[in-house]
Amino acid sequence: MLSIHEVVREALTTGCLTVEAEDQLRQLLKIKYDAKDFRAFMRLQHSVMTGSIRQESRELVTVINTRGRVLASHRCYSTKRSIHQKST
Repeated sequence: MLSIHEVVREALTTGCLTVEAEDQLRQLLKIKYDAKDFRAFMRLQHSVMTGSIRQESRELVTVINTRGRVLASHRCYSTKRSIHQKST
């Protein structure tokens, strides 16, 4: 399993925190981690809050809750700041 700072590096590189990466971070935060991992996690939180990193799970929830049905699906991909949009 990757370390916290490796998961964060991936998100910073791609510009997207995927649902899978969030799940992995939840598991990693349950075990002991070092100061380097803590600083990386704090940097990730700041990047998400300022909008420099897209958070896939928030995009999915926002789109679904707009009118109680799926209006569009968004997915973060590995290229920085690219998303795929599909209307239904």
